[in-house]
Amino acid sequence: MKNVDDLIASAAELAERGLSKGEIADELNVSRETASWLVERSGATSEPSSGEEPVTTGSGGPDDIHVDWSAIGRDSKRLTSVGRTLADLMAGDDRSVDLTVGIEKAGVPLATVVANELDTDLAAYAPRKHQWEEGDIEDLGGSFSRNFAQVRGRDCYIVDDTITSGTTMRETIEAVREAGGNPVACVVLVDKQGVDEVDGVPVDSLINVVRVGAESDE
Repeated sequence: MKNVDDLIASAAELAERGLSKGEIADELNVSRETASWLVERSGATSEPSSGEEPVTTGSGGPDDIHVDWSAIGRDSKRLTSVGRTLADLMAGDDRSVDLTVGIEKAGVPLATVVANELDTDLAAYAPRKHQWEEGDIEDLGGSFSRNFAQVRGRDCYIVDDTITSGTTMRETIEAVREAGGNPVACVVLVDKQGVDEVDGVPVDSLINVVRVGAESDE
């Protein structure tokens, strides 16, 4: 996708396929507010958003950054190479870690490679945003897949593709703790917030996006 029109068209296609706005945000690597703006702009929904309005630029569009890493994701060799690089970022951490948690959807294939490289078991977490359409996301709940390893009593790495607002990473850290696990460190492909830690857990990223301009100080 090269421009906003492409994003709007993709949002419309995903909405017509029945994906929630939270899932669309995940697919397009944008915030939930931006996903709402894209869907409504496309005309795929006739209902106005009841959620928070996205921060906009002077042109009226949302102040967000779209990350398209499909050139990596569609090729298993490239995905494996990048996953190994993420594992290398984590290699200096506590070697007692025996579980890698992938955040669905895009974080799981990356976490699979990381788990293989670091010789850990694999868990998968589905965040609450996948159920989100409108309203307060706090009313929803995420879940760990029963088809993968459980987290209770284990030290964990957490892997995702991007950090947009930090909400999903924070939710996953809280979910790991509530399930009896200990989140030791997080790693992502792209960090759009430039965070060093979330809820006391260090975050490493392969690419760190820094906003430059007047709005970056707000």
